Amino acid sequence: MSYYATTLLVYAGVDVIACIALNLQFGVSGLVNFGFIIFQAAGAYTAAVMSMPPDTANGGFQRYVLGLQLPFPIPWLAGATAGGLLAVPVGLVVLRKLRNDYQAIALLVISVIANLLVTNARPVLNGAAGLSLVPAPLADQVDPNGQGYQLLYVGLTLLCCLLVFLVATRIVNSPYGRTLRAMREHELAAAALGKNLVALKMTMFVVGGVIAGLSGAILVGFIGLWAPSTWLYPETIILFAAVIVGGRGNNLGALLGALLVPVGFAEATRFIPSFGQPGLVPAFQWVAIGLLIMGFLWFRPSGVLPERRHVVPESRDA
Repeated sequence: MSYYATTLLVYAGVDVIACIALNLQFGVSGLVNFGFIIFQAAGAYTAAVMSMPPDTANGGFQRYVLGLQLPFPIPWLAGATAGGLLAVPVGLVVLRKLRNDYQAIALLVISVIANLLVTNARPVLNGAAGLSLVPAPLADQVDPNGQGYQLLYVGLTLLCCLLVFLVATRIVNSPYGRTLRAMREHELAAAALGKNLVALKMTMFVVGGVIAGLSGAILVGFIGLWAPSTWLYPETIILFAAVIVGGRGNNLGALLGALLVPVGFAEATRFIPSFGQPGLVPAFQWVAIGLLIMGFLWFRPSGVLPERRHVVPESRDA
């Protein structure tokens, strides 16, 4: 039970970080990033190859680039950096000319293409088999099989959650955050006031990419493997469901949504006894998530914790 609890806490922390990143893009800025999962995958792959030894060290059963075997926390920082760097070319291609709906379609297509490329390019990241035997952070100092290490990893994950939450709150409550919300509500009005919409979108796209990359780095360090099958586009839909259910535009809502949907809802459905044909229960899980999204969009589009509206008081003449 202790291993199950610590594993659940680490996954919850990773989902919280990812949902806060998506909330900054979708909830605050109005960017429908259906390719969000590729930035988490970029962070995971980068952290893995930064911490792993050269591919010849394990008999050559898996092939990958780099293999620098760098100490913690460099792989995590490199993973976050990789997510942000990947966001730059993707954002320049997608965000400058396309409308919001076309941006969402383009990002979804890019995520599918990226997954297919990694799956079929074995010399780069070991293809469809993915990377395994990823060293755990601080494994040379603490036994990764002990309960103390599990608690240490939970503590590091929660510390990253706190830092990400504080940064996101600072952004949302700043004048810059008000500009982002103005762009979300009415792009033409924001542009008429002299706001550079492309720069605003690019900034939040990169910030979200950095945070997503960090979440991937944390996750791959804990589970010790990463493969294309773990970052298919439906994973992004789960994160969107979490932000919608929790309350988009509200960082506390994103946190609550991460605990309710990817952790609570998805974990609870695992205890449904198997029946019917193989794969029927997982299919019902996706149906339930889809119904959950539609239900909230119809009956409570603001989510469980709606975004707080800031009302500027009217000035009075002296």
